[in-house]
Amino acid sequence: MYDLATRRHAVRLLETGRSLNSVSKATGISRAAIRAWRIRIDPLPRLDQAAPCTGPDDPAAYAYLLGLYLGDGCISPHPHGGHYLRIACADAWPGLIEECRTAILAVRPTHKVCVVQRQGCVAVTSYGRHWTCLFPQHGPGRKHDRRIALEGWQQEIVDAHPWEFLRGLIHSDGCRTTNWTTRLVGGVRKRYEYPRYFFANKSDDIRKLCTDTLTRVGVRWTVLARGSDPFNVSIARRESVALMDLHVGPKH
Repeated sequence: MYDLATRRHAVRLLETGRSLNSVSKATGISRAAIRAWRIRIDPLPRLDQAAPCTGPDDPAAYAYLLGLYLGDGCISPHPHGGHYLRIACADAWPGLIEECRTAILAVRPTHKVCVVQRQGCVAVTSYGRHWTCLFPQHGPGRKHDRRIALEGWQQEIVDAHPWEFLRGLIHSDGCRTTNWTTRLVGGVRKRYEYPRYFFANKSDDIRKLCTDTLTRVGVRWTVLARGSDPFNVSIARRESVALMDLHVGPKH
């Protein structure tokens, strides 16, 4: 690489009427390089020289994508700079795959999104130079082995779009299911079914992000243990399930 002063000196010699061969011999620089400098003197930007991150284009879509990322997302580096964002989505939920793809494009409209098939699931994948800026929770190892906390600007987005954030969490590590129990009615035991939402995640921090947001929107919840460890966030009260059905809904 030649510095800018050397490039300008070579071009000035050309401008005096000297030939490419003459300037090349005088400076020891190849004719091809000097020919290119005559068209453009200033160096092209480096491939890994990214513009400052401006934040998500669509905050509501970002809140949803943040929930998906905290549940089933990861970020991995590209060998030549930038990163891949990958969200794992089960083959059983084609609507979720499309919603994930739509959210990525809303957050970063200029990015491309591809769907990579894996065994039993797909990885909705997008390359970009700012995914680690948009998801500063990225780090080595599994999420439940390190602290997960939202930045101030992320919390502001979640506060403004809590239901979108909850939809992302439920659509990644949650579900809507039907439970049942039995009751004695007139001396006869009858089966009684009721809907219920679950969010299951090993990270105490991510579960707390979920439950704090549920509380903020008026949804009542409980935490169920798996063995001796808390694991499942359960939403079973009728009025809370009705709120979840209105704003979240099952995967599809």
